[in-house]
Amino acid sequence: MSMAKKLFGSLRPNTFNKDHYPAFVRSLEEQYLQTLLTNTMSNTFYADQNELLSDAEQLHQEMANSNPNFMAKAIIFARNEGFMRLQPLFGLAVLSIYRPDLFAKIFLLVVRIPSDLSDFLMILKGMGRGEGGRAVKRQVNRFLAGVSEYWAIKYNGHGRGYSLGDAIATAHPKPEDLRQQALFRYLRGLEANLALLPQVEALENLKLASTEEELIAWIERGKLPYETVTGAIKPSKAVWEALLYQMPTFALLRHMNALQRAGVLEDKRNLDYVVNRITDEQALKKAKILPFRLATAFRQVDHPELRDALREAAELTFNNLPEFGERTAIFLDISGSMNGQYLEIGSVFALALYKKTQGSSLFWLFDTEVVDARPSRKDSILTQAAQIHARGGTDTGAPVRKLIQERRKVDQIIIITDEQQNSGSPFYEQLKLYRSKVNRDVKAFIVDIAPYRHAMVPDQDPQTFYIYGWSDTVLSYIAQSVKGYSSLVERVEAIEVG
Repeated sequence: MSMAKKLFGSLRPNTFNKDHYPAFVRSLEEQYLQTLLTNTMSNTFYADQNELLSDAEQLHQEMANSNPNFMAKAIIFARNEGFMRLQPLFGLAVLSIYRPDLFAKIFLLVVRIPSDLSDFLMILKGMGRGEGGRAVKRQVNRFLAGVSEYWAIKYNGHGRGYSLGDAIATAHPKPEDLRQQALFRYLRGLEANLALLPQVEALENLKLASTEEELIAWIERGKLPYETVTGAIKPSKAVWEALLYQMPTFALLRHMNALQRAGVLEDKRNLDYVVNRITDEQALKKAKILPFRLATAFRQVDHPELRDALREAAELTFNNLPEFGERTAIFLDISGSMNGQYLEIGSVFALALYKKTQGSSLFWLFDTEVVDARPSRKDSILTQAAQIHARGGTDTGAPVRKLIQERRKVDQIIIITDEQQNSGSPFYEQLKLYRSKVNRDVKAFIVDIAPYRHAMVPDQDPQTFYIYGWSDTVLSYIAQSVKGYSSLVERVEAIEVG
């Protein structure tokens, strides 16, 4: 390839997006990160599950063929920092075919909990690989060696396809002692010595309890997880109250309405406990809760103190985000294809970023038109995010065009979008024009929260950075890039494997 072609050949659009609008293809590594970090394979505006599944399978195979080392690192990153599960597990299953050595090194970094193992084994079966062979069984055995009683009672249901008992029957792990032998027998539905398994014994006695006092006693004695209890009995108010003090932070978020309906939160002690838990910054960080979960809970809950607590939790989630300076333009795509979860998380991201800017920074909403939203840096993220709604078509060039018209000089442009432009002038054309007329040094950050494999800007632009995903950690990469740190791809390449 000539130098001229290498430098300039792909500066013009070389593909079309889902709306048949000119777009670019970025590197395979970027496409792979995008899919891992955004695509849980549920239906989207432009593609259904089958299409997304087919695209993902093709991409996993391409990556395994061309750069399996990067693939392994990206899978680790997506599972542990992007908080995604299904796509990293799919990638792990594909990697087991192409590079069993890398697969073995990263297995326990990706398969973290029993539901991961269940989904992984189901993916293998769906791929026509049965139980995966000896290499897979060795890793499954490594995982099963660490199974606890808590995991046994929480995850051994058969609703997910493969239970822990199924995995034991498949992999035939050798128990290390009598207690583990009893646990494996219990998980397989065989007679076991429950005296060695106090949590399991508590669950079995819970099923036989005849009074509320007995139920609560066994819940507290066995520290039984709420999923296990609610799957075994219909909880009363007193039972919900007993469960409350054992729920993880994520479970509290999901069950606020149930607790309120049961009357548990009428007791100030209980309400204060919930509020303190979900406004505990360290607990939030440990729980690795995706920010849109807070927005979803805020939309569903009508209790005033809980809504205030959720507002505070959202602020705490982004508390450690560094300042972005005075001349930052934040553009949020509110077109129809962003409606739903994309706009919910996009609004939270955009407002969190805006709160970390100063002075004359901008916050504009756009579809085919541009609106200066003028949000408050003092009002809560969730309150303001709930007021943002999707509208019509998409012209990603519109907000940059407005910058040019108003001769607004900014140092960085951050656009949050699914990149599916269908009208107006292309974003990249307007960005180049802005650089030639207003500020040649402006950096552009594109936060893409959708899985479509098309881009607004080519690889060759050194002043444009792509960030993918729904985790609050993606925003830290914007701050790092502003200060001259590496791109997301370079960040992943730096991960050590084994």
